[in-house]
Amino acid sequence: MTDPGGIFDPEVMKREIEAVSAKTAAPDFWQNREDAEAVLTQLNRLRSKYEPWETLVAAFGDFADLYELALTENDSSLEGDIAGELESLEKKYEDLNLLSLLGQENDDASAFLTIHSGAGGTEACDWVSMLLRMYTRWAEEHAYKCEIIDLMEAEGGIKSVTMEVKGEYAYGFLKAETGIHRLVRISPFDSSSRRHTSFASLSCSPVLDDSIAVEIRLEDIRVDTYRSAGAGGQHVNKTDSAVRITHFPTGIVVQCQNERSQHKNKAMAMAVLRSRLYEHYRREQDKERQKLEQEKKEIAWGNQIRSYVFHPYSMVKDHRTKHETGNIQAVMDGEVDPFIEAYLRMVW
Repeated sequence: MTDPGGIFDPEVMKREIEAVSAKTAAPDFWQNREDAEAVLTQLNRLRSKYEPWETLVAAFGDFADLYELALTENDSSLEGDIAGELESLEKKYEDLNLLSLLGQENDDASAFLTIHSGAGGTEACDWVSMLLRMYTRWAEEHAYKCEIIDLMEAEGGIKSVTMEVKGEYAYGFLKAETGIHRLVRISPFDSSSRRHTSFASLSCSPVLDDSIAVEIRLEDIRVDTYRSAGAGGQHVNKTDSAVRITHFPTGIVVQCQNERSQHKNKAMAMAVLRSRLYEHYRREQDKERQKLEQEKKEIAWGNQIRSYVFHPYSMVKDHRTKHETGNIQAVMDGEVDPFIEAYLRMVW
C-alpha cells in the first residue's frame, strides 16, 4: 500500500478495497460464515488504513485554499490560523506515516507483554516495577487498556508480570520493545549508596483471534493449579484458582491468577500460551528476526537492547538503533515512542 517512506498512494489502496469489497457481492458470500467474516475483517482493516489518509488529503486541500486566500488578499490576520493548521496536519501525517510501517501479520492486534527480572536481585525486581509503570503510562497515553494477567511479587518489587494491552496496533508497537533492558543507578537499597546494574527481559506476543490456528496437543502440556500468592481478595488467596501451563516441546510456561474462577484463569492462560507459541514458531521460521530475538538470551551483561543510565549521567540509549535521549524521566513516564519509531524504521 505504501512505500518504505510511508507515502500515501490512494489509487493502490482504493484498488485493494474494491477488490476485497467485490467478494462481498458474490451470491454465495455467506455460505461459509467464517470465510465471510474473515473477508469483512480484512475489508474493515483496509478501510481503517485508507480513510484517515483520505481525510488528511482533503484537509490538506482545504489548508492549501486557505493559504492561497491569505496570499491573494495579503491578509496577515490568517497567519495564526495557518500556522496552527499546518502544525496539526504535520502531526497527523507523522502519526499516519508511522502506522504505515505496521504492515506485518497481526501488527494491528492487542498484545501480551511479559517482563521478567534478571541479574541484580532486589534491584532487578524493582526495575521490573519501574518498567511496568513505564509501559502502563505509555499505554494510557495511547488510550490502550491494560489488564494484569499474572503477577509474581518479590522483595523490593516484582519478579515477573504479564499484562494484556488492549487496542489496535498495540502489538505492532510493543514488539519493538522485546529484549533485555539494562538499568544503571545508585541503589536505593544500598546503605553505602553504590552504583548497581540491573536487568529485565521483556517479551511481546499478539493476542490472536479465533481464525488463527495454533496446534496445542494435550499430551504436550501440563496444567497445574495453585493458590494465588498475590493480592486479590479472600477467595482468590484461599482457593487453588491460579493456573500454570507448561508446554514441554518449547519449555514455555504461562500463568494466570487474576480471576476468581479457575476455569477463567485456565482459558486466559491457554490464550497466552497460544500467543506465545505463535510468536515462537513465527520467529523460528523467520531467520532474520531470529537474529534480533533477545528473549532466550541470558538476562545479563552484553545482551541488552537498551540501557537506562541514571548515574553518573542521565541517558537512555537503544543499542540497536543508536537512538538516545538525556530526558530519562520523560522516558520512565512513558515517552518511548521515539525509540519504537526508530526501531520500526530500522527494520522496515
